[in-house]
Amino acid sequence: MKELNSYSILDTLPESDYDNLTTIAAEICGTPISLISLIDDKRQWFKSHHGVDASETPKEYAFCGHAINTPNDVFIVQDARKDERFHDNPLVIGDPHVIFYAGVPLVGKAGLPLGTLCVIDHKPNLLSQSQIRSLSALSKQVMNLLELRKNELLLEQAIRKLEERNEGLERFALVAAHDLKTPLINISSLAQLFRNQYKGVLDDEGLEMLELIVVSSDNLIDLIEGLLHYSRAVSILREEKSNISLKTLIKDITGLFNYDHNLNLVLKSDLTHIMVNKTGINQILINLVTNAIKYNDKEVVEIELGIEETDTHYLCYLKDNGPGIAKEYQEKIFKIFEKIAATDKFGKRGNGIGLATVKKIVETSGGSITVESDLGKGTKFIFTLEK
Repeated sequence: MKELNSYSILDTLPESDYDNLTTIAAEICGTPISLISLIDDKRQWFKSHHGVDASETPKEYAFCGHAINTPNDVFIVQDARKDERFHDNPLVIGDPHVIFYAGVPLVGKAGLPLGTLCVIDHKPNLLSQSQIRSLSALSKQVMNLLELRKNELLLEQAIRKLEERNEGLERFALVAAHDLKTPLINISSLAQLFRNQYKGVLDDEGLEMLELIVVSSDNLIDLIEGLLHYSRAVSILREEKSNISLKTLIKDITGLFNYDHNLNLVLKSDLTHIMVNKTGINQILINLVTNAIKYNDKEVVEIELGIEETDTHYLCYLKDNGPGIAKEYQEKIFKIFEKIAATDKFGKRGNGIGLATVKKIVETSGGSITVESDLGKGTKFIFTLEK
């Protein structure tokens, strides 16, 4: 019973996959009736009933209840009227007049019989060896369907548990990020205040120690922010896609950086709008532009954003005029915490999270990302987003 219930099949609606098998079984064996019968504690219930209207009968009348006692054999009754087990059975005396019966047990992976695939006739009958083999083969197909159903249910349960766990981790990340950032900001601010007020009293070594406290605190704050963005990369894509003006998108991205940096961001596209997740595209471009600025070796940072479309995807690239990335590092840069430079041009250490976050967002959006670069000739990130 526990094994049968694990399939969650009892009292489900008819399905064509099962009905097709009973139709084939009846056709092969030349009988008017074929059933997929499952036995619980009180009844035999029919997942498919070809040739009869009933959906179940009491267990005490079930021929299948006898068939499952020999799970490795085909159970055949040539004439139930002459069989002492069935001659007075209501199913033999009255409708549906079960005279001939042949049933192949449906056996689960645990070796326990769940029911049968059976064929029934209103008169005595015989099956050839070929018909018996075919009926046995069809019974295995029934079990394949049941196992597939069970695996799908287990997969759905696993996905639900993962979603619940991910939601819990996301909540934890938000709380932890807030609770960690607040004291770190305080430490950094107090260290800066202390340095500014007592720089005339402290010697060079003392000032250097305070600077280390400030830098370490700021690096840790950046790391926490990066981890938070990475952990939320999938959840931000739950938002609906929206129609985004490329002109506005470029203006907004440029506005984030032009105040502090000499940036020339150019759009190359025949499109005026794209239908994508707004937060997702912003995160992708902000991370790519940030890297293009931080690791650029030119006075003016030149960035070109190109976007075109196919029937299914947007094809995008972001190209800069920086120093380029050596071939041996071009796969490594997308892995979380991987860094190929000790510091950026401002002397700050990276955390190796930005490009990993970009890759995660792109792939979750049904796309892919690659990089093309030669040393001294800039870098080109090419990515696609599903429409």
